[in-house]
Amino acid sequence: MQIQARHAGRALAVLALLLGSCASPGDPIEALTIAPGAERGSTVAVDPAFVNGPLVYLTSAIDDDEIAELTAGREDRIEIIGEQTRESVLRYAGRAHGIDAHLLSEEFLAAAPNLAWVQSYSAGVERYIELDGLTSRPEVVLTNAKGVHGPVIAEHVFAMLLAQLRGLYAYAEAQVRENWDRDAAPETASLAGRTMLVAGMGGIGSQVAQRAHAFDMRVLATVRTERPAPDYVDVLATGDRLDELLAQTDVLVICLPLTDETRGMFDARRLNLLRPGAFVVNIARGPILDTDALLAALDSGHLAGACLDVTDPEPLPPGHELWWHEGVTITPHVAGRAELTVERRDVLVRENMERFIAGEPLLNVVDRELGY
Repeated sequence: MQIQARHAGRALAVLALLLGSCASPGDPIEALTIAPGAERGSTVAVDPAFVNGPLVYLTSAIDDDEIAELTAGREDRIEIIGEQTRESVLRYAGRAHGIDAHLLSEEFLAAAPNLAWVQSYSAGVERYIELDGLTSRPEVVLTNAKGVHGPVIAEHVFAMLLAQLRGLYAYAEAQVRENWDRDAAPETASLAGRTMLVAGMGGIGSQVAQRAHAFDMRVLATVRTERPAPDYVDVLATGDRLDELLAQTDVLVICLPLTDETRGMFDARRLNLLRPGAFVVNIARGPILDTDALLAALDSGHLAGACLDVTDPEPLPPGHELWWHEGVTITPHVAGRAELTVERRDVLVRENMERFIAGEPLLNVVDRELGY
């Protein structure tokens, strides 16, 4: 009951923050919420009762003011050491119980026998799971930022799509020339009435699907395990029906994690299943989409366009054909960048830190076997 009360108190505090944010004039942030389903698989990282001295957490992402607030009055229970780099954390490795994932290295893992928790600030964790020092230690709890980036990435999806469909690039070029040319983009189109397939309806995919529904699109989506479709999805199916859904699709949005199963999933055969004139959007990971197959489908005219926030290879090297292909819009893996993302991330990390200190189950625990 005490744990439930603490959770309720923290929930009310977050709600107050949300309401205060909405009420503040000029504040652009109207909602800060942790993704639904974040408690699935929750696990306790370490029981503080069995730790001599305070828990030690190493970070570069938590600022000094937040550290002071998190540790005030309980310095005997938690020590958060900020402003760290991958090199500087090595001096604290023997004492560390938790760490920001981007500070990990094989050298650190070999020297950190007490490590119990790793917090990733991204939803994708493939680069951390592949570390031998973490793979060999299943007892270390890995948590991610699933759901944090959803609203902003979903907006980015539609920004890229609409820029192509509404001919904004052509009109921008006309503007530079100071040319009032109503035919600068003679072929424009609408999203309404088209069918979007969201491949991978997790935290990000759900946000994309909701916006597609608002654009009066027919929405298809895939999930790993069967469950009822929400009211903003017309067809929700498991991956074994992917080919069937692709044949109905005008806009494919890839929102899947990169795993052995998804690597190269959208190859020439699957891209050719899409309706003629379809668009492909990838905001997940580059290797899920076969680059050569994508270029071939664009060159043949089967695909009308591609919107890529991630590429394979990445970073995309100078001279690569994707850079100058007229049917391709590229952004350099920045779809999740916005003030709202930072605020949502901070809410999640603070909640997990409170749970870590209290010896309670952490949110957004990664299933190592599934890879997300």
